[in-house]
Amino acid sequence: MELRADRTYLVETYGCQMNVHDSERISGLLDEAGFIPVIPGEQADIVVFNTCAVRENADNKLYGNLSFLAPVKKANPGMQIAVGGCLAQKDQDLILKKAPYVDVVFGTHNVGSLPVLLERARIEEESQIEILESLEHFPSTLPARRHSAFSAWVSVSVGCNNTCTFCIVPTLRGIEKDRDSADILREVRTLVDSGVIEITLLGQNVNAYGVDFGDRQAFAKLIRECGTVDGLERVRFMSPHPRDFTDDVIEAMAQTPNAMPHLHMPLQSGSNKVLQEMRRSYRTDRYLGIIQRVRSAIPTAHITTDIIVGFPGESEVDFQDTLDLCTQARFSAAYTYQYSKRPGTPAASMPDQVSPEVVGERYTRLHAHQEKISHSVNLESVGASVQVLVTEHEGRRDVERARMSGRTEDFRLAHFTFDEQNLARPGDVVTVEITDAAPHFLSGNGGSIRRTRGGDAHQARTREREPLLLGMPTQRV
Repeated sequence: MELRADRTYLVETYGCQMNVHDSERISGLLDEAGFIPVIPGEQADIVVFNTCAVRENADNKLYGNLSFLAPVKKANPGMQIAVGGCLAQKDQDLILKKAPYVDVVFGTHNVGSLPVLLERARIEEESQIEILESLEHFPSTLPARRHSAFSAWVSVSVGCNNTCTFCIVPTLRGIEKDRDSADILREVRTLVDSGVIEITLLGQNVNAYGVDFGDRQAFAKLIRECGTVDGLERVRFMSPHPRDFTDDVIEAMAQTPNAMPHLHMPLQSGSNKVLQEMRRSYRTDRYLGIIQRVRSAIPTAHITTDIIVGFPGESEVDFQDTLDLCTQARFSAAYTYQYSKRPGTPAASMPDQVSPEVVGERYTRLHAHQEKISHSVNLESVGASVQVLVTEHEGRRDVERARMSGRTEDFRLAHFTFDEQNLARPGDVVTVEITDAAPHFLSGNGGSIRRTRGGDAHQARTREREPLLLGMPTQRV
């Protein structure tokens, strides 16, 4: 069968920031292999699903989308479908049993094999499964097509040494492996040279960085080193584990000018009993102590978190403890999840599984409770001027004024208006006067614009991609 020379691809991502990072690498590999991103709205010749195994709805979403593609694949046998990521690492043969028309199944440890596996599947006309049990290439050594020209993820480690009873990630991504700090900083400097002004240091348990080479202060040192990179304006990290959070990291955040005043630190539950059953290895007093020390050292810091509702054995008293801790901590935002039983985790076989009806009711209550707290926190910023890094999404326009969006230094979403003649570019920094607030965002009026290298990089990328977006042929060098 004759194939088009300009075969197109689409990468669909489910799950955490590590999956987003891996998807950028998958796209970069496909670029390098000579494929091109599909024009939005068109059917791609290659569809790659980069999957998550943490929550049940990710499984359902994958198999639903695979079923949707079955008739498309039947009508166009030259089309290829690949499934990678954590669910592929976990299910392996099961994916082909449920969807035998999938061409490639690859795991979390061999992202770099995808182009070869696609070609092998095409030549042999047979599905390919390759699941490695250990890391083949550190993801950051692979080429990438980054979502943003001015903001980037930088992976400092892969894997996790924790044994949380609800989580299957350590089984699927392996034990923690740390990158050499010189390699990390080399990538950071290369990104900054290309126009990136904001980086997020990324790890499954990012503040445990250094465990491989026995340096407990390695992560704090890395933050400080990022502060010496000329042209790097914003440094973030996620997600730290409270067990490994040390005061030297707080000091590094406070003393490094480009370290942003935002901490995303998963709580999971406000009940010490539940935390023990989750095997989270800290208690609420330690968690609140970290928050207190962060806010003491960085008064402008905002805290966000993750919370699981309905863990096995969670009583109404335990749930009330979570509500009370949210009140005390005053999170800017909490990403809340309903517990779902994941095969292969200790929690899946625990007694006293909470009924879906109770889980749903508690989830609704927690969401409403946190909404009030978030709104109260955001209202405190009304009347203040904040620095907003404009995002890729400009938002809607009305007749006389343009509405744009971006992130504050403390990572809150801000919407603001401009005169049509006075627009900032994505990647530029705008001084915004906050006039109103909602639970999930700030609102205000745009003032002075600082044009940045990040804005220049975004503008250059937009010009490069215009022919593709218009459906015209592009030149690959």
